Amino acid sequence: MFAVPFAAWSVAHAQPIPHRVDKAPAEATLIPLSHDWRMDGDVPVHALLLSLQGLANRDYPRIYLEYPKDWQWEIVRPLIGFLERRHGVKFDRLAEDDADAALTKFARYAKGYVVWDKSVRSSLIVAFTISGVEDAVVVNEDLIPLVEKHGLKKIADLRGRFTGQPDHAIYQWAYDHYWTKCSRDYYVLLGGPAGDEMQPGIADFGVMQRAFFTDLSANPKHPQELALEKKILGGQHPASIVLGWHSYGKDTEGQHTTLVGNFGLKMEGLHNLPNVSFTCQIPLTPDFHYTNNQSVALDAKLTPEKKVYIAAVATDSMGIGAWTQPGRGKIPYAWQVLMNWSWMNPPALQFFYEDKTPNDYFIGGLSGPGYMYPKSIPPAKFPALMKDARDLMKLLDLHVLEIMDYSEGNRHVGNTDLPKELVDRYYHEFPHVIGFINGYGTARTFDLRDGKPLISYDYYLDVRRPIADAAADLEEMIQLNPQRPYFLLMHVRERNSVEKVAAILGRLSEPVDVVPLDKFLKLAAGNKTYQTRYEEPGDPIDRNP
Repeated sequence: MFAVPFAAWSVAHAQPIPHRVDKAPAEATLIPLSHDWRMDGDVPVHALLLSLQGLANRDYPRIYLEYPKDWQWEIVRPLIGFLERRHGVKFDRLAEDDADAALTKFARYAKGYVVWDKSVRSSLIVAFTISGVEDAVVVNEDLIPLVEKHGLKKIADLRGRFTGQPDHAIYQWAYDHYWTKCSRDYYVLLGGPAGDEMQPGIADFGVMQRAFFTDLSANPKHPQELALEKKILGGQHPASIVLGWHSYGKDTEGQHTTLVGNFGLKMEGLHNLPNVSFTCQIPLTPDFHYTNNQSVALDAKLTPEKKVYIAAVATDSMGIGAWTQPGRGKIPYAWQVLMNWSWMNPPALQFFYEDKTPNDYFIGGLSGPGYMYPKSIPPAKFPALMKDARDLMKLLDLHVLEIMDYSEGNRHVGNTDLPKELVDRYYHEFPHVIGFINGYGTARTFDLRDGKPLISYDYYLDVRRPIADAAADLEEMIQLNPQRPYFLLMHVRERNSVEKVAAILGRLSEPVDVVPLDKFLKLAAGNKTYQTRYEEPGDPIDRNP
């Protein structure tokens, strides 16, 4: 197995590694944030603190924000204790949303302030761009007295500038005035909740990197926004990073991810990914190496029995899923790793690797070095991206790659299958994996080459599916596939707990063997009872999944 120290990794990806210190800071400041993420609530003070965090952390990790307990990224709070315990960080805790105390300590890292217009939501997103470029904290008019109390002067004022203007015009103005000063390695799509709510957790890192911010639409129904979005994506460095997420009020995940793939760029989200300006700078502890749980030798050849084999896989990253929920370790389980965290968020990956049980197995994904749809990537850009993925998998001791493609459908419409020429490319680019898995919902692409299977999901466990109903679903799947051995690959949506999955599997009437994913793939290579199949020309396509 691979056990490669971080320092030994030869960086191949396009974007440069963010600034990194030699050792985690002995002291840092922790600022708790409230539960209120409304534009007319606490978003103004949160935006100020996020911009201040990005500026103060630009050359050293000084500020860590403690997000509320119900934040989507559940890792944010456990990571505090891990940083204290394993990295020796002692946190000075401020009061909740205490911008006054934060400015007292850190206003010197800002050159001034930029004012966004409370009546124009998108002006706050533009203000984040100006924050990074001009070293300015972000405020609305109510917070001007506070920042001026700390000696900061006004650098830009967006009040009244965008009144009555559509988003494409607002962001065109920002493009005309600031894009040339912004990073070509990072671009932030600050989407997610629309309207009266905003959760700009990734903004600190965007400010730190002087990224350009928008929430432009990838929906053809918004041609002017789409045209500007294409212009921005086309101006970024090859294979660079798109941070954040699409706007829930404008387009779909499928449209956004497909568009990013069309330009051969990597996507790393979500909009609410917290504290990256802090964690990206923290190195691994010197005694740590990435080591996976291999249940079988990499060159093992296994012969399956005439039974049902089940492997459970949780994707959508470990940081927003069931890692901290009950039952982990009860049964074999695979977890998809956000591979770019090896340079964006090293202490978080170290936390997961050190916290794993013997039943936790890590895999790479999704589809490459980030979240991407391979059918949307131009073939000429595919090899360089996959080389990055190979390097990351070697570093992280990962031997299975998960593929997902929603560019032509999802679990409801169209299809999620892969054409043969794309399967050919994956086998060519990843000769050392033990196998591939495919899908999110169910899919029908299967293959076996040189002892390396490609298995698609046969079942998708929705978060809202009751235990009894899910058990009945699996019973039906088992009856519909009478040939033995039968290899049933099960995708577990991220917030289903391992305890729930174990309860579902415990209700099955026919004995099943729940096995680690690496053993599952080795067994699937030992007796090919599944049919080789790829996407067919006549398969349905839906480009708005």
